[in-house]
Amino acid sequence: MTIRRCSDTGNRPVTFSITFLGATEQVTGSLYQINAGDHVVLLECGMIQGRGEDEARNHKAFPLDPKAVDAVVLSHAHIDHSGRIPLLVRQGFGGNIYTQHATVELCEIMLPDSGFLHERDAEWQNKKRRQRGESYVMPLYTKADAEACLSRFRGVDYDHEQEVVPGLSVRFLDAGHILGAAVVELTYRDGSGERRLVFSGDLGTRDSPVMRPPAIVNEADYVVLESTYGDRLHRNLADTLAEFRQVIKAAREEGGNILIPSFAVGRTQDLLYLFSKHWQEWGLNHWNIFLDSPMAIQATEVYAKNRDLYDARFFETDTFRPRLPNLRMTRSPEESMSINRETAGAIIIAASGMCTGGRIRHHLKNNIGRAENHVVIVGFQAAGTLGRRLVDGAKTVTLWGDEYAVKARVHTIGGLSAHADQKDLLDWYSNFRSRPPVYLVHGETAAQEALALKLRHQNKAVVSIAKFGQRVELH
Repeated sequence: MTIRRCSDTGNRPVTFSITFLGATEQVTGSLYQINAGDHVVLLECGMIQGRGEDEARNHKAFPLDPKAVDAVVLSHAHIDHSGRIPLLVRQGFGGNIYTQHATVELCEIMLPDSGFLHERDAEWQNKKRRQRGESYVMPLYTKADAEACLSRFRGVDYDHEQEVVPGLSVRFLDAGHILGAAVVELTYRDGSGERRLVFSGDLGTRDSPVMRPPAIVNEADYVVLESTYGDRLHRNLADTLAEFRQVIKAAREEGGNILIPSFAVGRTQDLLYLFSKHWQEWGLNHWNIFLDSPMAIQATEVYAKNRDLYDARFFETDTFRPRLPNLRMTRSPEESMSINRETAGAIIIAASGMCTGGRIRHHLKNNIGRAENHVVIVGFQAAGTLGRRLVDGAKTVTLWGDEYAVKARVHTIGGLSAHADQKDLLDWYSNFRSRPPVYLVHGETAAQEALALKLRHQNKAVVSIAKFGQRVELH
């Protein structure tokens, strides 16, 4: 482990520090150890996603003893930030998990679903292993493990200061990314004074269809900043919507279907809002629209119950339903399979957003080989995922061991990202008065290097790209 030490510490004990244990020089797997006096707090506990070899690292031991962790602070519900919490609890963590109230509600849906998927994946692997005479594998954790961890969650309002362990408090500020997503402000107070670490979490965009802009923060001693889109600018929303309209028009003229791999939380609700807003303008009355994801349906209901946190105009005022008269929300496997009979005129929104699992893979199997069909990519696709291969122009894809030719047209509509782009990140940091040192996380190397260069030149910031195992003493 690399130890970074400040030059002026002398022999004084370190009382406040951060150690980077995940999402370093990659986008997923958020995990940071905060030492506050005699206490250990985890900031995030996320799943590593992407290539098979990357995901295999989830099965390795945590880089610290879960029993030694006193509390967890969570910025938002996405699995790359929350997905290893059930494993942490199963291995002995016994403290509280502090996060925004809406994030608690979303984790109550997403974590058990994640456990179910791990069970199903292990079952599928074990069928193959049994045929080959190999030993069985165990799921990373089960649905029951995930349900058991939920009692440890403690909901906190935005802008409320909550003590996490003695001397360390957290304040959550709206990050504008998804429902309940937060910028995390950690303040440590001891006899030597007050120190403040601000973690951006995942920041939203200035043009988000639904969520509010990220909260502005003015004061910090250190900043940990995401950098997913640190090397690019998103297309503006007007051009994005024009492109979306054109894709829908072309698909109707060609007599095809439209498949949209979508993250169940955040992106799906953006799409429902945009479809309801532009229903007549885009000719959506001519389509059958399917939301084919039980988790996305449940998440949409959570959005409906928390309308005070965002622009809720796309919901009917007296129900949980979006304003889309031709929307069918298909919960059961039988309802999902019935969509296969739709050979034209169907818009199918299904998880997972990177095509790594879920019902979207079944729809790709049934639609990818027809030239009149369209696949619309509306979110970030991590290296090694099926979604990334489609974006990169793959001519064939493999699903359940069988190869399929990609004849459907693939469109990447980047302006709908829920992540801040380079300009958003630079603007957000520019609000800090004292230009605190920055540590970049959650980004691939090219994105981080580009953002670091801009921060140094434009904001005169001292910037480091966080390394795995690096420890920074916060003075």
